[in-house]
Order: sequence, then structure tokens, then C-alpha cells
Amino acid sequence: MKRYLPLTLATLALAVGCHQDMWQQPKNKAQSKSAFFTDSVSSRPPVAGTVAFERPKTDREFYTGYDREGRLVREFPMPVTEELVKRGKERFDIFCRHCHGAIGDGEGMIAKRGFTLARPVGNYHSQRLRNMPVGHFFDVITNGFGTMYPFKERIRPYDRWAIASYIRVLQRSQYAAVASVPAEERNKLMQMPYESSQDAAPEPQVAQPSPLAPRPPVPSGPTPGNVGEGSAVPGGQGSAAPMGGTQ
Repeated sequence: MKRYLPLTLATLALAVGCHQDMWQQPKNKAQSKSAFFTDSVSSRPPVAGTVAFERPKTDREFYTGYDREGRLVREFPMPVTEELVKRGKERFDIFCRHCHGAIGDGEGMIAKRGFTLARPVGNYHSQRLRNMPVGHFFDVITNGFGTMYPFKERIRPYDRWAIASYIRVLQRSQYAAVASVPAEERNKLMQMPYESSQDAAPEPQVAQPSPLAPRPPVPSGPTPGNVGEGSAVPGGQGSAAPMGGTQ
């Protein structure tokens, strides 16, 4: 044991010396006074010409869906083009369709397969959501609502507005009158050939159960297969007595 003592002490001395060299080094902690810089401030400002990692989000309506008075915006913060709507449909089919359904009626595959919720899946064709400002849909996609989790880390702001534009298209598609379609487009629709493959398959007919046949009357006297009161029980086990009778 004694022969290992010098080696142990030497190792301990080296370890202590290394720790002190790392611990006692010249440095400045955050927000502390510095004797090195002329302004005595240890925390230095960004170097002139430094480019920020992200652009400043000065467009409040675009990034939040609210105006500067804190109200949901009613107009899109960008032009609603065919390209925007097509992008919205693509993103909707990826992120929204499985719950809200292909037409936005809240009858998606997850909702229809026993997914119990604290509240039903949103139906875009309800009177409440048809009257809701468009900023509401952007805000819900961003921050979530009810049991729906936020998508702000998964869907960029432009695509959130694209989805909102497609939701407006879905709402319009279920309530628009034929007369509102421009005459030129209406004529194109009327000239389209009929394709039976687009028709929904007929629902299968469920066979109705047949009414039960009346049961035959039970004979009152002893007959083959019927044990009457006081008659012998098959197998010689006594006789049948009415319930509640004397033993």
C-alpha cells in the first residue's frame, strides 16, 4: 500500500493543477464590466454589416393573421391566384384531409374510424365557419385549436394562407349557385361528356329480417314429450309438482 502512495499524491497534484489552470483564466462573463474594451462593456454588439438569420417579421397580418388592432384579418395579405389555390389543395390533402375530409365537412378517414374527440372535427360548411374571417383559419393552422395541434413548425406561413384560400374554395363549392358560374365556363361544364365512373356506387341493400313464425300452443294434458302435473318424470325420478307446492 505504501509503495502506491507517492504515485497517488503525484496524480492528485497534477489533477488539482490542471483544474486550477482551467478555472482561473482571464474571461468576462455576460453583462459584466470589462477592462479590455474602451466602453467597459463585455457584451459586444453585432459587427457592422452582419446579416440576420431571418428577415424581420414586420408584416403582422401575413405572419399572425391579425391586424394591428388585434382583430382577425378578413382579406388575404397577398393576391389569391390559381397558383396559390393549387398549392393550398396540395398542402390540404397532406395535412388536413385525413381529419376534415376531402370537401371539408369534418368526415375524414380518421374522424370516421372511431377517433373520439372532446369536440367534433371542424366542418367548414357550418354557418359559424362560413362567416369566420379568413385570419381565423390561418391562426388555427398556426396555433392549433381544441384537440388539433399547431402546425407552425410544419407549414410555412405562405402555405398556411394557401390552405386558407383552398378552404374558401371548398366553402364556395358547396353553396354556389349554377347561375354564379360565368356563362362561358357553364357551357364548358354542360358540354362535358358523362362518365359513369364518376358516379358514387349505390349503397348495398340490407335484407330485412323475416317476421317470426307464431309458436304452436302448448298442450295442457300429458302428451309424448310433455310432462304433466302428477305424471311420472322420465327415468323414474319422481313426479312433476307445481312451483310452490308442498314437499
